[in-house]
Amino acid sequence: MPAFNTARLREYAVILGFSDVGVIPAAPSPHLDAYFRWIETGKHGAMGYLARPDRQARRRDLDVILPGVRSLVIVALDYATCPPFPPDMLPAEVEAVLSDPRRGRISNYAWGADYHDVLTPRLEQLADWLCEQSGQAVASRVYVDTGAILERSHAQQAGLGFIGKNTMLIHPRRGSYLFLGDILTTLIFDGYDTPHRDTLCGRCTRCLSACPTGAFPQPYVLDARRCISYLTIELKGSIPEDLRPLLGNRVYGCDVCQQVCPFTRRFTRPSAERVFWPDTVDRAAPLLVDLLALDADGFRARFRESAIWRIKRERLVRNACVAAGNSGLAAFAPLLDTLAREDESDLVREHAAWALARLRQVT
Repeated sequence: MPAFNTARLREYAVILGFSDVGVIPAAPSPHLDAYFRWIETGKHGAMGYLARPDRQARRRDLDVILPGVRSLVIVALDYATCPPFPPDMLPAEVEAVLSDPRRGRISNYAWGADYHDVLTPRLEQLADWLCEQSGQAVASRVYVDTGAILERSHAQQAGLGFIGKNTMLIHPRRGSYLFLGDILTTLIFDGYDTPHRDTLCGRCTRCLSACPTGAFPQPYVLDARRCISYLTIELKGSIPEDLRPLLGNRVYGCDVCQQVCPFTRRFTRPSAERVFWPDTVDRAAPLLVDLLALDADGFRARFRESAIWRIKRERLVRNACVAAGNSGLAAFAPLLDTLAREDESDLVREHAAWALARLRQVT
């Protein structure tokens, strides 16, 4: 089987709009043992699918995913956006709006279109193009944050950045606001990328000390059970009461460990993908009164095209209850009282009651 020209792949990936691309031979992640130790110590929390035997088998042997796989194509796409505020606003003024206790703060990556819907069709187009241009019977699998592979580790092996102490992939000239996607293919390429240095963090520990919940027990190790992104997105049940006050007004995800990173602060550039840009401030920080009043139809209408859709109405309103309880604003009490008494979800009722009690303590 003749090798495919890597330079042609790169050129077409740029045409499709990807920010960067790397190619490596198909092999297990070199960080696999550390990942399994992370699972064994329970730091994955309630994400039981990560520990499933079939998932572990796929991470150990990529042939289980795609028989005959020879290469991994890893793509990156910038998603950092400028907030929907007047361009003359200072960063501190923008931050004040996002931190407004009347609003629920959303992670940058979910301000616009769902990244799965943006990256997946392009990856499929790239995979189809490789098959067509190679003239070979090529098998492939496409993943965008869905496959049983360690994307960040493979991206580091492909030279797309280094793994920071906050466990994020950090590009030394782009920062860490990057979506990743993968193609597993049976193609062989005529050139493969080499790994980036393991770390350029040096002595910097800003991400570790800035984490609101202390989710990093040590550098390069994240305890998901304390991570705000996990608590507001991945966790399906009740948020631990001792952690709720630490969430502040965050209702979907958290960017703190990325925001304070010197590489992100210095080198992040606005994404060329306008679909990731919010069209109103409410896409970045919606009013909590609106979130607390959402019913199933309202949630569908507002978030169907967003990554927020994946957590459904129950979890988003749960998160909004916590943010309202942290706000110190008595104006939320009537809405919380109604939710605590009448909402159909046990989860929402429990968090609304907690928030109502917290407001009464501080007002």
